[in-house]
Amino acid sequence: MSTPAEIFEKIAAAAAANPDKATEADAVFQFNITGDNGGTFVLNMKKGTTDNFLTREPSSEAVATISLDGADWTALVSGDLDPMQAFMGGKIKIDGDMTAAMKLPGLLKLAR
Repeated sequence: MSTPAEIFEKIAAAAAANPDKATEADAVFQFNITGDNGGTFVLNMKKGTTDNFLTREPSSEAVATISLDGADWTALVSGDLDPMQAFMGGKIKIDGDMTAAMKLPGLLKLAR
């Protein structure tokens, strides 16, 4: 099982390899991961971004902040947890632009 940090690093590497695909969401997302190996992870997926997709400092530019437990994050990325069921069940909390957050399943594919 990968840690949240390893998953975010994988997403950032995939984004760097294919920035056009990674920046289709045209947004900055902040993830607040709780539990073991948690922390703040910010993905800059704004159009025109070609590097520095991942930072660890909170961002005032984030259009949506997604909060969840590290184990749920790992299950979400692996496909073992359905994003909509997790949201409806309260495992994922989203503050901000829900429309932008709906683009997140596409970003999760970068981690696979």
